Amino acid sequence: MLPTAASASASERRLSRGLLDVLIRAGLVAVLVIACYQVFHPFLDLILWSLILAVTLYPLQGRLKGLMGNKEGRTATLIVVIAIGILIVPIYLLGTSMAASAEDAVATVKSGDFHIPPPADSVAGWPLVGKRLHAFWLQAATDLTGLMQKYRPQIKDVSLVLLGKLAGIATGLLMFIVALAIAGIFMAHGQSGHRRAVQAASRIFGEGKGPQVAKLCTATIRAVAQGVVGIAFIQMLLLGVAFVLMGIPGAGLLALAVLLFGILQLPVSLITLPVIAFVFVTKGASVATIVFAIYVFIAGLVDNVLKPLLLGRGVDVPMPVVLIGALGGMITNGIIGLFIGPVILAIGYQLFWQWVEEGSAGAGAGSPEAEGLTPPVSGAPDG
Repeated sequence: MLPTAASASASERRLSRGLLDVLIRAGLVAVLVIACYQVFHPFLDLILWSLILAVTLYPLQGRLKGLMGNKEGRTATLIVVIAIGILIVPIYLLGTSMAASAEDAVATVKSGDFHIPPPADSVAGWPLVGKRLHAFWLQAATDLTGLMQKYRPQIKDVSLVLLGKLAGIATGLLMFIVALAIAGIFMAHGQSGHRRAVQAASRIFGEGKGPQVAKLCTATIRAVAQGVVGIAFIQMLLLGVAFVLMGIPGAGLLALAVLLFGILQLPVSLITLPVIAFVFVTKGASVATIVFAIYVFIAGLVDNVLKPLLLGRGVDVPMPVVLIGALGGMITNGIIGLFIGPVILAIGYQLFWQWVEEGSAGAGAGSPEAEGLTPPVSGAPDG
């Protein structure tokens, strides 16, 4: 019995040492992963946005590559240079418009020409807030300077927040240009990048599912980036330039509101119709105002034409997913998160429902696609 007990004790010691080795290795791997994440985290949003742009623009590179002697690097450089050239002028106009609007607002307040009409007596009769609102409004109409002195700390805090948001927008636009340049590098190595993406997906999800997952992610990125973010960006440029040329006060802020409404899938006519009415009230009916009104009205409806063209070949992502992704991304990562959030959440949504569908099919139950819970992925090109 002694040899048996000794061998059992030796086996337990070997098992204990093996478990200790596994725990040490796992701990070292965890430390390495955490360290890599901390180093990479400042560039995470930039790289994600670059990958989204690269995946979205790569089909265009495939069409132009033949004209450039099948040189992927040269084709990617041409696309990036043209894209930056197209974007830099509208961005400059919108930026100068926002700065001019802020300067005009400050000058108007300092000159004392800004007057607030007194409130109607019926405002005091509003439930809950009527009396306080009437008193506040009346003081603003009769003694605006005293009211501003009274709430000076709060006004200062709000002003700092607004300045921070404007600085964040400027930083986001700069990051967009940098991300576009990095996307050109990714597109120049598009074939090898696609192979590595398939290899990584196959390693994580298995050899059979890896290519399907990579294709699903590619289709989802292009669908959301082109059909949601891209259309909203096009509308912002079309309407923003028109607002600037017509001299609409706060044209830059209105253009950003158009972008936000487009990503959130809200009707842009909520902005364009009041702007058209403002132009006719302030400038009257003329050839310029009529042409402006027609152009702005049509540009505000251009998403109804572009969405079937750009979304019809991709993945149908429900509007609540895009809405939550846009709001959550904007809250967590600012203006860049407004673009990245819907794409990331849409990918997670599609992967989740693919997992549910596979489980239901394996159990012999009806799939979510058959129940109308999630749409299938159509043949989006790989890359």
